[in-house]
Amino acid sequence: MALPAADLKDALARCAKGDRAALRVIYESECPVMIGVAMRIVKRRELAEEVVQEAFVKIWRNAHRFNPELGPPKAWLYAIVRNQALNVLRDGRREDLVEEVPENTADAVQAYSAADMLPEANALKRCLEGLDPRRRTSVLMAYVDGFSHGEIAGRLAVPLGTVKAWIRRSLISLRECMG
Repeated sequence: MALPAADLKDALARCAKGDRAALRVIYESECPVMIGVAMRIVKRRELAEEVVQEAFVKIWRNAHRFNPELGPPKAWLYAIVRNQALNVLRDGRREDLVEEVPENTADAVQAYSAADMLPEANALKRCLEGLDPRRRTSVLMAYVDGFSHGEIAGRLAVPLGTVKAWIRRSLISLRECMG
């Protein structure tokens, strides 16, 4: 059951003073929704649960930093969850949890089929065909299928930095080609 903002504010103030029961109140009120928020970012239940666990450690340690004048308590709590989820993606810890799929199957096939559905006279199709196949696949997996850079790296079995560079350079090439 979600707590009203005043009760969350009170619970955070009690957490700042070391009241573990107050943390439990916040946990019981917000945990299910927090897991949902984390899952939208990291896409895996077990990883989302890890994100929320780490977020609650941060909430406990930083409750004294909550300032109700800067915004509502839920905004503060969910910002911690969101930032923790994004940190997990940035750290690359997620790559270890993504099943490796060879480039020419599953997701890569979906990405290629999206490009194939463009009309032959389409400038975007022409520009995409001008890219290296792995770079094209990375761009399509990111922008058509919605995969994060970490997911793409795990699925294509290449380093995260390589995927980021491929996508950045490919977007520059596409912009120049389309312009």
